[in-house]
Amino acid sequence: MGTVDPPVSRRTQHWSSAAPWMAATIAVGVIAADQLSKLWAEQTLTPGERTPLIGDLLGIQLVYNPGAAFSLGAGATWIFTVLAGIGVVVALWFAWRVRSRPWAVCLGLLLGGAITHLADRLLRPPSFGQGHVVDFIAYFDWFIGNVADIAIFSGAVMLLVLTALGLTLRPGATVENATTEAGDATPDPDETER
Repeated sequence: MGTVDPPVSRRTQHWSSAAPWMAATIAVGVIAADQLSKLWAEQTLTPGERTPLIGDLLGIQLVYNPGAAFSLGAGATWIFTVLAGIGVVVALWFAWRVRSRPWAVCLGLLLGGAITHLADRLLRPPSFGQGHVVDFIAYFDWFIGNVADIAIFSGAVMLLVLTALGLTLRPGATVENATTEAGDATPDPDETER
């Protein structure tokens, strides 16, 4: 006798018209935490001097990073400025359209991290669009990051998990492409839950 596959159950999602505001609030929180922690680091720490917090696992060390993670691309700062700008525009577009609370958290983390990195690239020395990002959280001897990096990493992990779970940004989006509308007859999110 052949085996029968159990029916695939679709997770029930709850929609909220307040989700874009949730994403915006989280983004503002990330921006504030990142910029205030960088202000603290610049006023308190000596550049290049490492202070261990948990042995070699975690420490604080102020550096000015012209590149990306692991200081890659240090000679191409303007490319990271352009990429951060594109990331902000894309995250803003999705955050405006989101109706799922988990996706709102994800997009808020990504948006906040992208905005604060863009601000660093545009406004910090040595020049407009060539600014160096303030990093001060040292992980082993692997790399040194900041609060925005934590938010971007957390948002990226959430994006992968939400996509793997088949959760969509809004009603009518397909599981195969969680970031576009399928255009089916799903009720408007503003009418389903407030």
